[in-house]
Amino acid sequence: MSLWGNKDLVGIAGTVWINLSTETVTGTGTTFNTTGYVASEGDILVVGAGATYGHAVISSVTSDTVLSIASTQFLIPHPVTGIITGASYYITQRPISSIEGGQYVAPDAKSNRYSTVFGVDTTEQAVANAATGNARKYAPQHAGWVGVTTYTDMHGNLRVKTETLVAGSMITGDAADDARYPDA
Repeated sequence: MSLWGNKDLVGIAGTVWINLSTETVTGTGTTFNTTGYVASEGDILVVGAGATYGHAVISSVTSDTVLSIASTQFLIPHPVTGIITGASYYITQRPISSIEGGQYVAPDAKSNRYSTVFGVDTTEQAVANAATGNARKYAPQHAGWVGVTTYTDMHGNLRVKTETLVAGSMITGDAADDARYPDA
């Protein structure tokens, strides 16, 4: 198990149900172990739109529809039911340290702060650096695994902090971040 890979998007299809007590993820319409979308030990499962339910490190893949996670520490159960069910997801090879450090775990609605990690390839970096206005604020210093934190300050101004977690020019499979880091 490596600490990170080069694929921003390993897999995305269907929805998941997570049994927090057994650390088992069961999918509906999922492709955890299908050619082209092979999830592996050490990949990160991002649960919910915008990681609303958090993240988990995959410990093993049993089939196309079942996998195990190493811990539920960085998952946020539904506030009413206490479980996670019918949630969208995607799988990425972002650095494990990006969730273990706690800064890039899930959105914090109370502080109006949102932090996440993107796999930014060299083309996306060049496009971001050439952008103007608010889009230019997202320009990272280097291609690779980039942590991005955004918030609105007390004057209503958008503030963006980018941090290169792992510099690298070999990021692939990055369709999940094209809304923030377009390829053109």
